[in-house]
Amino acid sequence: MEFANKEYLFLLFLIIPYLIWYLLYRKKSEPTIRLANTFSFAQAPRSWRVLFIPILPILRIFAFVFLVIALARPQTHDSKTKENVEGIDIMMAMDVSTSMLAEDLKDRAHHARNRLEAAKIVAAEFIADRPNDNIGLTIFAGEAFTQCPMTTDHASLLSLLQNVRTDIAARGLIDDGTAIGMGIANAVSRLKDSQAKSRVVILLTDGTNNRGDISPMTAAEIANSLGVRIYTIGVGTNGTAPYPLTVGNDIQYIQVPVEIDTKTLNDIASTTNGKFYRATNAEELREIYHEIDKLEKSKLEVQKFSRYYEDYQRYALFAIVSLMIEILLRVTVFRRIP
Repeated sequence: MEFANKEYLFLLFLIIPYLIWYLLYRKKSEPTIRLANTFSFAQAPRSWRVLFIPILPILRIFAFVFLVIALARPQTHDSKTKENVEGIDIMMAMDVSTSMLAEDLKDRAHHARNRLEAAKIVAAEFIADRPNDNIGLTIFAGEAFTQCPMTTDHASLLSLLQNVRTDIAARGLIDDGTAIGMGIANAVSRLKDSQAKSRVVILLTDGTNNRGDISPMTAAEIANSLGVRIYTIGVGTNGTAPYPLTVGNDIQYIQVPVEIDTKTLNDIASTTNGKFYRATNAEELREIYHEIDKLEKSKLEVQKFSRYYEDYQRYALFAIVSLMIEILLRVTVFRRIP
């Protein structure tokens, strides 16, 4: 319920001085007599009319309250909202080769994270911010496969994202290495039949293409022919990075060179009208995803229809009924009581 004239509701504060006046008036208007002892009066039965005297001011207050509400013009309304969403189909292609275990992506607190865990955290935030889009996940090392096809069931997608590990290569489930071309091709194959007006691949890797049957540029040209835009992200610090090695029961770190083929990643993005980004820490990676999020926003058109109905009539009726009952009781049952 809404009120068209809310300012009239301030009149309800007049009830307070009325109650004060009524109590003082009743006290002054009651007749008094001095008695030595009132014990006998205390035992006498009280008239029912005396017990119901307070009903008169209560009815007056009800009548006043309902009248004020009617003056404030209460209104009810029904509304209809129509949303036209132009969704974007997105495939995230993530490198899961063992080199992604290098711990060189530090956050604001300077806590080191390995590249894969940092990428998963930021990717999860990106997915959560885009509830209207179809999003899928391709993972690749020496080979590529679809971890999750495009879906709006983001809870399932996030669960599958959290289960991504580099040990699929380490355990021999797929060959280790970096097949960037295969990763792009797999992601594009999921987008080729999409009817969305905007189709995007977000490719994240920390190396250079050294495996696969399809070169990165061939895959990029295929994507461009299908109208798929590719954003490429190269992750890893400059120079060398600490890499964990298991020696017996201990983990030791060695420094490994960071080799990212920035030229190829930039060429892939340029070929498909996308953009190349470089992230050397976790915060830069987060900012990159935020920028991509702004560049690829869904178009949302909202149309609102509201119909208002006046609802003051019933409150005016309540006020009249309360006032009539109070007057009727005063001239009949309580005619001798002020």
